[in-house]
Amino acid sequence: MISQDAPDAKIPVPRGPVPMPPPPRPRRTVELTIDGQSVAVPEGATLLDAARQLGIETPTLCFLENLTPVNVCRICVVEVEGSRTLVPACSRKAEPGMKVSTDSERVRLSRKLVLELLGSSVDLSTAPQIQDYMERYDAKPERFGPPAPPARAGERDAARPGHHHPPGVPHDGCAATVGQPVKVDNELYVRDYSKCIVCYKCVEACGTDAQNTFAIALAGRGFDARISTEYDVPLPDSACVYCGNCIGVCPTGALMFKSEFDMRQAGTWDESQQTATDTICPYCGVGCTLTVHVQEEKIVKVTSPLDNDVTRGHLCIKGRFGWEWVNRRE
Repeated sequence: MISQDAPDAKIPVPRGPVPMPPPPRPRRTVELTIDGQSVAVPEGATLLDAARQLGIETPTLCFLENLTPVNVCRICVVEVEGSRTLVPACSRKAEPGMKVSTDSERVRLSRKLVLELLGSSVDLSTAPQIQDYMERYDAKPERFGPPAPPARAGERDAARPGHHHPPGVPHDGCAATVGQPVKVDNELYVRDYSKCIVCYKCVEACGTDAQNTFAIALAGRGFDARISTEYDVPLPDSACVYCGNCIGVCPTGALMFKSEFDMRQAGTWDESQQTATDTICPYCGVGCTLTVHVQEEKIVKVTSPLDNDVTRGHLCIKGRFGWEWVNRRE
């Protein structure tokens, strides 16, 4: 006779103590002053972390919580007492006794100039956050003259038939003078490098921070700096696996869902009419969280929350793009 208290044979009983994760090691705190307010943060925290802990909004462009700071946009700079130059808040570690100013005249002027230089050469029409920063710092890009075309971006467009060089400009770099056509070479996403601010986010997401594909990187120097595939090959011929993680981190719309691009072209894209619902990706057992964006009862794009422990905002090709069949139920 089997005892009623006997464990279920289908449920394994661990032998010995149940393993438990070790408690987190206590971290020493660092005390500093930001805009006249004292704050204590864990050792290793950045000035941006400390400012956010105080509720101080510090503008960022190249920074994202799920990527390694690369310090290229310089819009998050703050003033540290005793420092010769302004320092990037997104990567500078907090130190005991620091006195930091996040809104001094010097800081505001630096941020204003960065925004004006970006606006003088980049189409920021699909970057509402940057437009808010423009208003906040009274940036006027037009004072630098007519908008300048950005550098060419990968895939040697200068070699296309019918293209002519301006006098004195070498063939390899002349595409910077003729603007950037939108690159539509697949049905998943488009690239509009006239909107690229070279923030490195897409490169980081394609590299060790997420996908480890390394299909794109920064190429060129100075005015010719641009995001490019390896050897400037067309994207379909590159190592790209179309995970779309580069789209998920792009702050300007230089990389955009093909669905969103088509709707914007048709004038039907309306974020005020969209709903966003979290669900779990059905394609495998990893359990990635999807945020499904719906307009007029159709899925228009899929993203993933940055604070989710499974995805950290990143997805694979099936999670980010494998929803089109839902819209084609007929």
